[in-house]
Amino acid sequence: MHPVVLLAKKSIEEYIKNGKIIEPPEELIPEIKGQAGVFVSLKKKGQLRGCIGTFMPSYDSVAKEIIMNAIAAATRDPRFPSVRESELNEITYSVDILSAPEKVNHLNELDPKKYGIIVISGMKKGLLLPDLEGVNTIEEQINIAKMKAGIDYGDPVDIYRFEVRRYK
Repeated sequence: MHPVVLLAKKSIEEYIKNGKIIEPPEELIPEIKGQAGVFVSLKKKGQLRGCIGTFMPSYDSVAKEIIMNAIAAATRDPRFPSVRESELNEITYSVDILSAPEKVNHLNELDPKKYGIIVISGMKKGLLLPDLEGVNTIEEQINIAKMKAGIDYGDPVDIYRFEVRRYK
């Protein structure tokens, strides 16, 4: 298991079992230095069990971002009840570290397999990670991101793209 994924797993296990938030490792590997947005996804038997993230950094290191978003994915995803200790052995983890978002001027700059997107209309924002099962076209990607944000189908949006480094 990659150290990035191990950090997410350890964060969740310590929080679920003991109610404690772990500290980032003293020695940071290159992948978790600096700042970046991070998404942590949890699956159980191949089905989504929790996913929380930030598209812009909220903490002083990627390591801290992973720790806090892992805990949130396990305990605060509104679509699911909190992960129970009895489930921990069944959970698989993935961690996406995001590049800085860049504004898209033309749809031909998008590729749902390579880029995630952020759609913005007024105060509403929706984000969709790249390379998701069942999302094969730019139009599908934009429409799902709009739906997540509560943006009406025909409403104009500003679109930003980002790349991810995915660790499983």
